[in-house]
Amino acid sequence: MPEITIYTDGASRGNPGPGGYGVILMSGSLRKELSAGYNLTTNNRMELMAVIVALEALKIDNSKVTILTDSRYVADAVNKGWVFNWANKRFKGKKNPDLWLRFLEVYKKHEVRFVWIKGHNENPFNERCDQLAVEASRKPGLPSDTGYLPE
Repeated sequence: MPEITIYTDGASRGNPGPGGYGVILMSGSLRKELSAGYNLTTNNRMELMAVIVALEALKIDNSKVTILTDSRYVADAVNKGWVFNWANKRFKGKKNPDLWLRFLEVYKKHEVRFVWIKGHNENPFNERCDQLAVEASRKPGLPSDTGYLPE
C-alpha cells in the first residue's frame, strides 16, 4: 500500500467572508493539487474542508495517510480525541457539525495521522496550499457554503 502525504490549508477573507481551501496530495512521484472557494464561510470551515476533500479524493480505501496542516483546530480535534467526544454528544454546542460528520465518514476509511506544522514558515508545500486557498477565495461567482450558519 503506497504512503500518501497530504498538505492542506484554508483561508478566508474576513471571518466570515469569502474563503477557499488548497490541497496537495503526494504519493511517490505523483502530485495533485485541489482547491475551491465559497462566497461566505470561515477559516476553520475551509481548514476542515481541505482535509475532507483530500481524503475523499483517495481512490484506495485503507490508505496510509499523513496530513500536514497548519490548523490547530483540525489537528488537535483529531489528535486529542475531541472530535470523537463531540460525535458521541451529537456535536451539541459545537461548530461545523456538518463537516465533522462528513470528515468522520471518510476518516474511518483510512489510516490517518495528523501532523501540525507552523503556517507561513517557508514550507513550500504549505505556502502553495495557502496560495491555492487564497486564489480560490478570489474567484468570481463563488458558490455558497451551504453548511455555514451565521451566529
